[in-house]
Amino acid sequence: MDWDGLVEAVTVAHPAVKASQMFGAPCVKRDNGKVAFCSWQGDVVFKLVDERARTQALALEGAALFDPGMGRVMKEWVLVPAAHSGRWVELAGLALSD
Repeated sequence: MDWDGLVEAVTVAHPAVKASQMFGAPCVKRDNGKVAFCSWQGDVVFKLVDERARTQALALEGAALFDPGMGRVMKEWVLVPAAHSGRWVELAGLALSD
């Protein structure tokens, strides 16, 4: 699955969310305007507030807490590589439920 496929699947399942931009990167925002997940260099970064969901995502090979390059890891944001794109819709659902 690519980014466009993910956005289409999520916006069909959750009509209140919308595609947007965050610091120039494509993202999906909840109806309250807060970002739930975004595209990052071909991968997807999910905001997973729930510790169990975050642990589940971090268990995927290559997944890591997100560091946008400033040397400051964002503790609730998990980068999930494109190799796991088959799990992106599930993780998007978890990000939207937080």
